[in-house]
Amino acid sequence: MTMHEFLHQVSAKNADQPEFIQAVSEVVESIWDVYDSNPQLKKAKILDRIVEPERVIIFRVPWQTDSGEVMVNRGFRIEFNSAIGPYKGGLRFHPSVNLGILKFLGFEQIFKNSLTTLPMGGGKGGSDFNPRGRSDEEVMRFCHSFMLELFRHIGPDTDVPAGDIGVGKREIGFLFGMYRKIRNEYTGVLTGKGLDWGGSLIRPEATGFGTVYFADEMLKVRGDSLDGKTVCVSGSGNVAQYAIQKINQLGGKVVTASDSDGFIHDPDGIKGEKWEYLLELKNIKRGRISEYADEFGKKYFAGQRPWNVPCQVALPCATQNEINGEEAKTLVKNGCFCVSEGANMPTTPEGVEVFQEAKICYGPGKAANAGGVATSGLEMTQNSMRINWSREEVDSKLHNIMKSIHAQCERYGKDGNFINYVKGANVAGFLKVANAMLDQGLI
Repeated sequence: MTMHEFLHQVSAKNADQPEFIQAVSEVVESIWDVYDSNPQLKKAKILDRIVEPERVIIFRVPWQTDSGEVMVNRGFRIEFNSAIGPYKGGLRFHPSVNLGILKFLGFEQIFKNSLTTLPMGGGKGGSDFNPRGRSDEEVMRFCHSFMLELFRHIGPDTDVPAGDIGVGKREIGFLFGMYRKIRNEYTGVLTGKGLDWGGSLIRPEATGFGTVYFADEMLKVRGDSLDGKTVCVSGSGNVAQYAIQKINQLGGKVVTASDSDGFIHDPDGIKGEKWEYLLELKNIKRGRISEYADEFGKKYFAGQRPWNVPCQVALPCATQNEINGEEAKTLVKNGCFCVSEGANMPTTPEGVEVFQEAKICYGPGKAANAGGVATSGLEMTQNSMRINWSREEVDSKLHNIMKSIHAQCERYGKDGNFINYVKGANVAGFLKVANAMLDQGLI
């Protein structure tokens, strides 16, 4: 079977799941030469098996609003691959959630988790529930109902969910509380917990910090650094907030932030009291990014994304497919030579092609944003050992993991003076999982 025949087969089976087909195509195109030249992998049909989830769970989630209205949402958990460890991956609460998006995220998670060097398989889950505009009591009722079904499928040695878009400390707390009550046990079954009840220091910061650490490693290969660089960041949630903080610490200047309504441009940099305002706006007030522009007299661009703002470094930290081919061309034309993805698959295939043809430093999400799940893995370890590591210790481990991920990408992606980080990440992540599947037989 040729690569095109294989991808056609996947597309035919999953015709209504474009994001999943996109994710599979990106991986398969990178690793096909390695796969096709290995008779063992082909005989065991590793690729055919790895693109099929081990388990897909879909369930209804009934809950009640403050006014007493009964609502029904759909819940999901995709347990994709457990060859190297228990399923690990976030829960996303957002109206856009459907089976195809969660399969794409779960598939990406397999290779991302493999790259971290930690024993974690790949999974993902969530619901089409939208927590935006809901009271704490409504979110609690939804989370409790969601966990009343999910609890039977997860556990510290089976499947360990975390947060994602729409699922932060508040939601994890409600989910954990119901799990603890039902199971009558206190285990590390969820990550992203509060510090007072099993959470890890640096976990909120980890994805953003890791994305910046990876960008810094890419620039070091070119004898450069983030110091003095102008940086465009998309998003204003957890990942974006701490990416901005780490860029500031390393001497860069972040000039944009965004949400689903538009973006702000702050040429003076989002730092100091302005960064603290951003955290309060998004984490406590749950406001919109336009309020930042009003507060500090900066320009707000409704309905637009920030990729036309000149910068040397871009960190897409919002959602999938937020940089298309034309936006990628604009970034490169305006002087951008480093892109490190804080979100999952935020660049379309056309955009990736632009970045690679320009031979800029391009870190794909499965490598660049693996710091979040890596620190979730460190939280699992601390829970199992019943200890807490210091902030410095966790941050040091995170930094070393991101260096290790970069080294793996460099090993498998180096092509003369250019490093193809897409190929490097995919091949490194794939081989570890594929070899584990071979060792464990046909299951």
